[in-house]
Amino acid sequence: MKTASVSKLKASLSEYLRRVRAGEEVLVTERGRPIAKLTPVFGLQGLPEHLAEMEKQGLVKLGSGKLAKRFWDLPCWKKGRRAGEVLGYFSPRSLMRRGIPI
Repeated sequence: MKTASVSKLKASLSEYLRRVRAGEEVLVTERGRPIAKLTPVFGLQGLPEHLAEMEKQGLVKLGSGKLAKRFWDLPCWKKGRRAGEVLGYFSPRSLMRRGIPI
């Protein structure tokens, strides 16, 4: 969580609002004491409150809604693969073997 004094917040408001829009929280202080917290309003963007709360707790990580450019080129999506093979490609053991942190 980013911390900003009232004077710093006033001077760079658009920068801090960009951070909040990106999902970051900003703690506002006055003379070193916290007086407010700026948090994103997910409810207005259609995100259910329980998901926003789970993300705050670190239980889920919300995606951007976009797939990587090469997503459909991954070997698991090639024609002729069975469902078990596709799911196995994303298993924790398979991900770790390919050096992808889980």
